Amino acid sequence: MTGLRDLVQKDLGFIMETDKAGARWPITVTDPSGAASTGLYGLSGDISQVIDPDTGQIISGRLATVSIRISALSALGLGIPQGIEDNTKKPWIVTFNDINGNSFTFKVAQSSPDRGIGFVNCTLEQYTP
Repeated sequence: MTGLRDLVQKDLGFIMETDKAGARWPITVTDPSGAASTGLYGLSGDISQVIDPDTGQIISGRLATVSIRISALSALGLGIPQGIEDNTKKPWIVTFNDINGNSFTFKVAQSSPDRGIGFVNCTLEQYTP
């Protein structure tokens, strides 16, 4: 019997990874060992307004995110990206282009996997190798 979670996983695959839905975007994920993805798709965002946690006011800043299906990462031999706070260790790296074709490279600051429906949302920070 197919449950609601199975349906959601199928719908996520359609929305995040097919041309028909129009939402997919090529994303490269590189794990700390240097293994990089090819042919990975998901959703990406890069906005310039954030909320100051101290004041609750909207301020100018940068909030970049990606959402990727866990099964897509697993199929490429990658684990679930995670933030690595130790600056002496290599981070998880995410690269994607904006709508104008400009490439941006980020490190994963935080990841929030939803294993119930099978995707991970990553909050990113600008990164220069």
